[in-house]
Amino acid sequence: MPSREKTFHFLFSAVLTTVSIGLLGFGMSAQWAEANMECARQGDALFNGTAVLSLSLFAGFSDRRSCPGFDNGEGFQVLPQLVLTGGAPLVLHGLVVCLLALCLVCSSGSILISLYNGVSNPYQTYMGPIGVYTCSSLSACLSFVILIVFVVNLNVCSIAEDLVQSIAGDLSVDLRNKRVEMGLGYCLLIPYLVLSLLAIALIYKYQHAAYTHQREQQRPTEDAPKEIMMY
Repeated sequence: MPSREKTFHFLFSAVLTTVSIGLLGFGMSAQWAEANMECARQGDALFNGTAVLSLSLFAGFSDRRSCPGFDNGEGFQVLPQLVLTGGAPLVLHGLVVCLLALCLVCSSGSILISLYNGVSNPYQTYMGPIGVYTCSSLSACLSFVILIVFVVNLNVCSIAEDLVQSIAGDLSVDLRNKRVEMGLGYCLLIPYLVLSLLAIALIYKYQHAAYTHQREQQRPTEDAPKEIMMY
């Protein structure tokens, strides 16, 4: 049976990772960004309309005011709408969704390995601390990549403009002066990343303490005079 100290560290690591999964799962269903743009009919110099795009991972809402013509607000499914536009926004958004799924898988693996170590003494293999390091490190790295990719897709690859134009259908519009506010779903990636790193730090702290204790137990024998060791 593992020591109380080992059980505490690994079980607490599992708790931290469980909380991080809860935050990530809630974040995946929440709003990720809102983009506000000035709008005008294509070729018209008067930008007297506005387009507000609320975007989550799988669903969104477009609210157009005089953009062009009458006001119009409608919901849409993000991935099917992006399929109509194609290009980099579709690829990057699909990449974000896939990486989030991998984050959930890695965090689940970290929980299972932590629970296993909390009730047993496995060897130093992928089912030991190495497994926790690997799974939690992947979770942290992937979430950091998602933070960057989503911002790039929103500000560089113009996913918001493509979606507004696609929803407008045959009505060609010009959009400018985009202002973006990141939503709760995106922001929850940050505590998810931090909790994944804390899970790693907790296991590292235990391993360091266990190694130090082991070295202290071996030191009297190593420092003993050779004459005593001969007997």
